[in-house]
This record gives sequence, structure tokens and C-alpha cells, in this order.
Amino acid sequence: MNMLTRLRAAANKAWQLSSWHRSATLLRLEQIALLREYDRLHERIARTMPGNPAADGYKMYSQSDEDGVLAEMAQRLNIACGTLVEIGCGDGRENNTHALLLAGWRGVWIDGNGHHIAAIRRQLPLPSTLLAVECARVDRDNVLAVVTRALEQIARPGKANELDLLSVDIDGNDVAVTLPLALALRPKIIVVEYNAKLRWPLTFEVAYAPDRAWQRDDYHGASLTRWVEALSDHQLVACNVAGINAFFVRVDLAGAFQSYAPAQLEQPARVHMAALRSGHAPTLKFLADHLRRQDGER
Repeated sequence: MNMLTRLRAAANKAWQLSSWHRSATLLRLEQIALLREYDRLHERIARTMPGNPAADGYKMYSQSDEDGVLAEMAQRLNIACGTLVEIGCGDGRENNTHALLLAGWRGVWIDGNGHHIAAIRRQLPLPSTLLAVECARVDRDNVLAVVTRALEQIARPGKANELDLLSVDIDGNDVAVTLPLALALRPKIIVVEYNAKLRWPLTFEVAYAPDRAWQRDDYHGASLTRWVEALSDHQLVACNVAGINAFFVRVDLAGAFQSYAPAQLEQPARVHMAALRSGHAPTLKFLADHLRRQDGER
């Protein structure tokens, strides 16, 4: 290698290193800005709406700060180790219930993407008495049967198996899929994605189609107003600060929460806040350890 070639190689390496440092610096600045925005919004909610669980949000494995909101709601309802169902669980690394499973809950994960479910099954010790995983494209006609069958796999022998939490995020027929479960299973908590682009009091949801798939545009899900109308046996108690998920509690349990008008609880779309990181890249490794340990003790 002649001198000119060596110099060019050294210059290229230096440029790449500089580019990496620039990228790393920009990422750190982005994360600092996001943390400050979260803190500011949480403080504002705590000040203007005391008792709103959205003020307690934080992120472990959720898309935004849903983990903290759900932990606070469960605490107020005295649910220590509940039963959950998540429809639209993804590959398990980022969803609304991963952290709850680590905290001792048991539940069902359902997703229509076969690659997601295959990835989960490769990494977790299944079958498990604590987690049932189903690959299914649910619709308003089959969802109750799919969920009921899955819940039977984790049922506690001799104990009533009340559903404590239902989470739905399928970017399409969310309302149509949620309603049969809300009516039949009466979960204590329901968390759903709402289309925050459609501000209160607009009432819209996508036209129902069993094979609907999100085209990655604004035609997805339902407005917050539509959710409030649809979930008449549940009361809206919070929307997370990213404007992604709405949190409902069964009306007979709503006394554990301060009551605010839905228009006041609504948060605008701040989807950029989902870019917040929570430590290093998420995996299913701690959950795999947890399932092995808990199943081994039974």
C-alpha cells in the first residue's frame, strides 16, 4: 500500500469516526430534549389535573410512557398480579403489557403477524402457565372465541379468572374488536390507541372491513370521542402525554380516580415522543428468565 493509499484510508476512517460521533451527539441531544418534554408535560398534568394517572407515566417496554400509567392504575385498583390480554402485542419487545408480566401478571398476547409470533416463540419458554401466545387476525366475529380459548390456557385452577386489563392496538378495526370483549369479559382496565389527529369532539372510526390493514397513513383506528361513546360501561381517566393511548376504567371502579371531562383529558398527537429510549435495546430475555423461574416453582 503506497503512501497516498494509506493517507486516503486514514482520512476515510477519520471521517467515519467523526460521522459516528456526530450521530451519537445528536442522539444524546434528542433524548435529553425528549426527557425534558416528558417532565414538563407530566408536571403540567399534575398541576392542572391532580390525581390524573397520566402524570405518573414512565417507559420501560411500552411505546411511550404507558408502563407508568398502567402501574399507577393497577395500584389504585389494588391489582397486584392480575390477568391481561393484549391484542396487537407486536414481537413482545415493545408493548403495553411486557412490564406487567415481569411484575407478576399472567396473560395472553395476540398478534396477526406471523413473524412477530414466531420471534416470540423462539425466545420464550412456551408453553407457559403464565403467558399464552396466539397468532390470529381477529375481527368482531372471532375475537371473543380467540381470547376465551387463549385465557383457558393460563386459567388458575379453582379460581375465578376475571380479566383485569385489555389492551388493543391493531391500527384498524380497534373499536369493532374491543366492544365484544368489553361487553362479555368486562375488564377492569381498557387501554386503546386513539387517533389523536381527530381532535375532540370529532367522532370517527374507520369503516369496518375484516381484512383491514393499516396503510401507514392517518386513516386508522378511532377518535377519542368515538371511544368514549363506544365504551359506555367504562370511564375515561387518562390519555398519555404522547397522545397515543387512552385509558378507561370500569364505571363501578371509577371512584378510585379523579373525574375530569374527556375533552380535558385528551392529549394531542405527539408521536415523536415515542422515540424516547429506556436504557439499552429491549429484549425478551428477562421475561424468558421470569417465565422459566415461575413455571419451575409450580
